[in-house]
Amino acid sequence: MATTLTILFISLLVITTATRIWLGRRHVSYIQSHRNKVPDAFSASISLEAHQKAADYSSAKTRAGLKEAGAQALLLLLLTVGGGLQLIDDGWRSILPHHDMIRGALVILSALLVSSLVDLPFDYYRTFVIDQHFGFNKMTPAMYFMDMIKHSIVGLLLGAPLLFAALWLMQGAGEYWWLYLWVVWSLFNLLMLAIYPTFIAPLFNKFSPLADQSLKTRIETLLTKCGFKSQGLFVMDGSTRSSHGNAYFTGFGASKRVVFFDTLLDRLNGNEIEAVLAHELGHFKHKHVIKRIALMFFVSFIGLALLGWLAQQDWFYAGLGVTQPSTYMALLLLMLVSPVFLFLLRPLFAGYSRKNEFEADEYAAQNADARHLVEALVKLYRDNASTLTPDPLHSAFYDSHPPASIRIARLNAFTTR
Repeated sequence: MATTLTILFISLLVITTATRIWLGRRHVSYIQSHRNKVPDAFSASISLEAHQKAADYSSAKTRAGLKEAGAQALLLLLLTVGGGLQLIDDGWRSILPHHDMIRGALVILSALLVSSLVDLPFDYYRTFVIDQHFGFNKMTPAMYFMDMIKHSIVGLLLGAPLLFAALWLMQGAGEYWWLYLWVVWSLFNLLMLAIYPTFIAPLFNKFSPLADQSLKTRIETLLTKCGFKSQGLFVMDGSTRSSHGNAYFTGFGASKRVVFFDTLLDRLNGNEIEAVLAHELGHFKHKHVIKRIALMFFVSFIGLALLGWLAQQDWFYAGLGVTQPSTYMALLLLMLVSPVFLFLLRPLFAGYSRKNEFEADEYAAQNADARHLVEALVKLYRDNASTLTPDPLHSAFYDSHPPASIRIARLNAFTTR
C-alpha cells in the first residue's frame, strides 16, 4: 500500500506540475498572439500601447510562475519521498526527545519556514523586478521585509495557539479528535473574520474615514437601499505599496466595513465608484460570503475526517517518506500534499467563483447603471494592466473573475433591456 501511494503521489505531482507549465505556456502564447490588436469591445477606450503593456505584464508574471511551479514541485518531492521531513523530525527529536507537542510544532514551523524561504525569491522578483518594471511597485526593500516580519509575528501569535490546540486534541481527545478540531478551526476562522478589519489590517495599512462628503452621502444612500449595515466607509493607503486599485468589503457581522483603495478613488468618478460598490453589495445580497464560509467549513470537515483516518495508517507515512509516524507528521503531510490531489478540481472552484461574479454584476446593473460599471471595469483593466485576452483554458483553471470580454458583453446586454 505504501508503494502504491508513493507511485500515485509522484504521478500526480508530475501531472499537476506538467499541467501548470502547459497551461502557463498556452496562456503566454495566446496573449502574445493577440498582442497587436485591441479587442473590438475595448478599442474605443484602451489604446494599443496599454493593451500591449497588459499583455507583456501578464506574460512576465506567468513566466515567473512557471519557474516557481517547478521549484515548488521539486521542494515537495524532497520534503516527502526525498526524506526531508523525516530529516527535520530527526533533528528536533535529538534536541527534544520527550516533548512531543513542542517538537511537533517546531517540525511543522520548520517545514513551513523552508517552504517560505523557497517562495521568497520569486515573490521578491515579482515585486521588485516585474511590478517595478511595469510601474506598479511603490514599496522599498525595507518596507517589504518589514511587512514580512510583521506577517510572521502576527502569524505566530495567532497561529501558534491554534497549532498547539490541534496537536493537543490529536494526542489526547480520543477517536473523534478531528471533529473537535474542526469545531475549533471553524470558530477560529469566524473570530479572524470579526477581528481582522479592526485589529489586524491596521498593522499593515492606514485606514481613514472617507472624507468626500458628497461621495459618502451617495454611498450611504446605496447601502441603505440595499439593506447593508457597516462599521463605516474607509480609505486604505494602497498607494504606499502599489499603484493597483481595488475596493472590498471586509469583516463579519457587526464588524463589516467598506474599504476603498486611495488609488481607486483617484481613478474613478462618483458614478463609477457607486457602480463598483453596487457590485460588491451584490455579493452581500446573494450571501456569497456566507456560502463561501460554509463551503470552507464543509471542505475542512471532510479534510479533517480524512486526516483522522489517515493518521492511523502506517502506509500513509511510509508512502510519503516518513519512517516515524506521529500525529503532527500526519497533519503536516496532509497540509503539504493535499494541493496535489485537489489541483484538477480547480476549475470547479474557479467556475463557482465566476458564477458569483456574474450574479454580483447583475445585481449592480439592477441597483446602479450598468454603463458606469462597464466604464469602471475598463479603467481598472487598463490601469491594472489586466490582460483582455487570457487563454480560455488557463482562465478556467485559475481566474476567479470572468474574462474581460465576456464580462463586459454581459453587462452591455443589461443596458439594452
